[in-house]
Amino acid sequence: MKHRSQEPARTSRGAGLIVPGVITRVAAYIVLLALAVVVLAPLFWLLCAAFKGPQDLFHYSFLPIDWGEMGQDLQNGRLLICARDLWVGLSRFTVANFRTLAGLDPPFYVHAINSVFVSTAVVLLQLFFSSLAGFALAKYEFPGKRPLMIVMLATMMIPGQVLLAPMYDLIYRMGLVDTYWALTIPGAVSVFGIILFRQSMLQIPDQLLDAGRIDGCSEFRIYWEIAMPVSRPMVGAFTLIAFMGAWNSFLWPQIVLNTRERFTLPIALNEMVGLYEQQYGALMAGTLVSILPVAILFFVLQKEFLAGLTAGAVKG
Repeated sequence: MKHRSQEPARTSRGAGLIVPGVITRVAAYIVLLALAVVVLAPLFWLLCAAFKGPQDLFHYSFLPIDWGEMGQDLQNGRLLICARDLWVGLSRFTVANFRTLAGLDPPFYVHAINSVFVSTAVVLLQLFFSSLAGFALAKYEFPGKRPLMIVMLATMMIPGQVLLAPMYDLIYRMGLVDTYWALTIPGAVSVFGIILFRQSMLQIPDQLLDAGRIDGCSEFRIYWEIAMPVSRPMVGAFTLIAFMGAWNSFLWPQIVLNTRERFTLPIALNEMVGLYEQQYGALMAGTLVSILPVAILFFVLQKEFLAGLTAGAVKG
């Protein structure tokens, strides 16, 4: 009897603990949903603006629909009229802005191809040299290693704008102005990437590398076939970071490039902002096109990106 009398009290206590936990979880979901709406609202506005005509671009904030009239129709129970107004509003979307981009001289896709080429080249160069240097700093001992790392960290404190004048003078003396070499060579090595790969490759056991040496692997083969596959999360994270930096680069390409056919996307978008005839619809369409590759690359590499950023944060 004593055991039976304690069961209801124990059950009620458990229910009392569950209810606050459910309320906390629901509140957390509501807060996260509100933050997601705030973050995604500008992207949704850009998506709507890219497909709006000139007459709707400044008249409607998002969808070209009169929400006041639709709300009155809903209150009066006129659902068919609401559905018709919604369909008419959505049918006002147009691809004329993208046709305007294709009709530019040169066409907008030329600048997109230029950005893809330059960004891919910079990412491949930075990925190779940064990972190779990070592997050397992590797994080899040589004279001057510590002072070298101090100098490398010190260079990260120098603003990039300070180096624009001497870098341009060097590129000019080499005869590389108005070429893609001027964009790829200065960005071939990233000190930030070297530090990232060094920290990642410090986690690789030395016994694994020694096993490769016993099997007859050369030092470069150990780096390429052992260290790099193990550091795959950092490779994905750095690829995304380096691609975003090269893709969004504006100041340096604007300085060294003079031919319109060689312009990258940021310069092309800046050229579209005129003083008198501003084509805002085409500008929004071009902006949407420019963010798509970065968004796609992020969704492809999001697991490696998160794993690379958290590598070494928890030790088991």
